[in-house]
Amino acid sequence: MKMRQSLSHFERALEAETEIDRNRREALKRAAERRARKRTIERHTREGQARFILLSITLTTTAIVVSILMFRLLYVLLE
Repeated sequence: MKMRQSLSHFERALEAETEIDRNRREALKRAAERRARKRTIERHTREGQARFILLSITLTTTAIVVSILMFRLLYVLLE
């Protein structure tokens, strides 16, 4: 009788430990997914900022070059 009791107790303890391990693995998996999603968002944000800066520099440079060429051509034509 005592052996059955201890075996039953051991099985309950094993089930409880298994449940705890399963919950811990699921929590770790969710945490890893959150970190991966956060890194993806941060990477997209950095890439977007870099593209915006490059676009701003390109547009500003184009506007300056076109203005300089336009005024030089106007100066040559009116000379």
